Amino acid sequence: MQYANNILETIGNTPLVKINHLTKDLPCLVLSKYETFNPGNSVKDRMALQMIEDAEADGRLKPGGTIIEGTSGNTGMGLALAAVIKGYKCIFVMADKQSKEKVDILRAVGAEVVVCPTDVEPEDPKSYYSVSKRLGKETPNSWYVNQYDNPSNCKAHFKSTGPEIWKQTNGKVTHFVVGVGTGGTISGVGSYLKMMNPAIKIWGIDTYGSVFKKYHETGIFDDNEIYPYITEGIGEDILPLNVNFSLIDGFTKVTDKDAAIYTQRLAKEEGMFLGNSAGAAIKGLLQLKEHFTKDDVVVVLFHDHGSRYVGKMFNDDWMRKQGFI
Repeated sequence: MQYANNILETIGNTPLVKINHLTKDLPCLVLSKYETFNPGNSVKDRMALQMIEDAEADGRLKPGGTIIEGTSGNTGMGLALAAVIKGYKCIFVMADKQSKEKVDILRAVGAEVVVCPTDVEPEDPKSYYSVSKRLGKETPNSWYVNQYDNPSNCKAHFKSTGPEIWKQTNGKVTHFVVGVGTGGTISGVGSYLKMMNPAIKIWGIDTYGSVFKKYHETGIFDDNEIYPYITEGIGEDILPLNVNFSLIDGFTKVTDKDAAIYTQRLAKEEGMFLGNSAGAAIKGLLQLKEHFTKDDVVVVLFHDHGSRYVGKMFNDDWMRKQGFI
């Protein structure tokens, strides 16, 4: 008989799926690393489990403990699933721009959720960075995950996602394209792929209101780049330690409007019911078309599932309210 001993054993080994319609004007083969096949419906399941296992191994996370993290939703889901199996409690802190579905889903798997304002500085006591750190200090027998600076985040993708892409493409991958938030995916996958073939290009997708692109190009952290944006799951107003800028060949920025529209187009033209960052990723890839040739194999990673965004990017009333359609 073939079966997994628990849900955590189903993490990883997600398929590569060819994109056919949105990329028809590109000369190259475009394959999506389809991470919604993970049990929590996102790529974050991989690093959530790795971070927990590493914290258990070195004693930071003790039996019966409480896992505390600031999350846009998906890391929380991965942590919550592992916590259910392993017997931990969870407290997650989220910014109020995240979809209601993400909050409801985390509560559905037993987590406590604290919602904080988006439009404050990272150092503000009300920011979700500050609140999660404070709860980590105040809560007995707790472990503050800090996915932004936790090296196990990158490690998960170096150990699993990168090798899977290399094997699935028979080593023919030439470009890897992915949205950048905590930096774990781009840095972990990028370091593995460049170890296997230094000629592989690693491209990050950024959003307007985030500091990554300018910092990568100039080394300047420009506060004027920072302002509230709608796109979920990518971009930052801080520089996480997990973003290894030396591995990244370049960034391209995608507008909130384009990210939302292309999220809908993936569903309606490719049958790919995906999250907001997938729309940003495919639009960013199209913006990079002059970098691709007919011999290239471009892999774009799609982070999460469309069910998280039914009240937003898949709701035409919401889209009209934002001025996107």
